Amino acid sequence: MTDTSTLASPDARLATIARLNDRCRQGLDRTARIGITRACLDTFAENRAAEIVAQAGILAALRGYRFSEAEAGERDRGIFEYQGTTIYFRIDYYDTALEYGSEDPADASITRRVVTIMLREDL
Repeated sequence: MTDTSTLASPDARLATIARLNDRCRQGLDRTARIGITRACLDTFAENRAAEIVAQAGILAALRGYRFSEAEAGERDRGIFEYQGTTIYFRIDYYDTALEYGSEDPADASITRRVVTIMLREDL
């Protein structure tokens, strides 16, 4: 749980959100949800078995993704290559019931992160 009242500056708040997003992307946030669009999976798989392998590969690439120095901010979206295809991801912030947007993405106790992995045509 992050007490956002102790985050003295906008920079501290931004750093907290970025850290929580990094944990989510790296698979360390057990409350997060991850979805891969159908178009993205279909690009790499012709059957259910191949789909599972593709999911594992895409998730491994996502977890290994590193932001450059120039990519500041919340680190809530990015682009990476997987098997020669450009993949996009974004992280959205919801309340604990996954119904509405989170009131405070810097507070992990009231925020659930949802990662969407997609192709350009899914944007």
